[in-house]
Amino acid sequence: MGKRKIQDEQEVIRWFEEGRTYQWMIDEYKRKYHIDTVASMWGNFRRRRGLDRRIVRNDELIPWFVKEEHRWAYPLAMLRAEARRREDKATEDDLTRLAAWKKMIEENNVVVHYDPDTEDGFFYIPREPQDDDLIRRPAKKTTHRPNADR
Repeated sequence: MGKRKIQDEQEVIRWFEEGRTYQWMIDEYKRKYHIDTVASMWGNFRRRRGLDRRIVRNDELIPWFVKEEHRWAYPLAMLRAEARRREDKATEDDLTRLAAWKKMIEENNVVVHYDPDTEDGFFYIPREPQDDDLIRRPAKKTTHRPNADR
């Protein structure tokens, strides 16, 4: 069996509790211990220790199957941040960006709409009486990505 890379498990658990990213952990281990790691090592550690995922799946906020070419759109990034906020997993950066984005949504009286058959995918459209959240709910949810820990 090879030498263990994790030098201090309590330190790593604290990092997870602080919401540190895998990239931050990779960089910190290289700086502090001169040890090269990869993201999957940190994900495996999280899973083995029963720590909560930082990725929040919320099919009420993101009810669509999102095409790969649309997965980095800003409205989707903000919906993911809002999902983390609702689960008390948002970072300070999330909260700062989210406050500005939600102010824009409110001031313009719009919601997020997704149309996978368009180049941009995500749009802001006028809020209507049936819109009770940040999105225009589709007639049917199309997301089919299960939570990886279930």
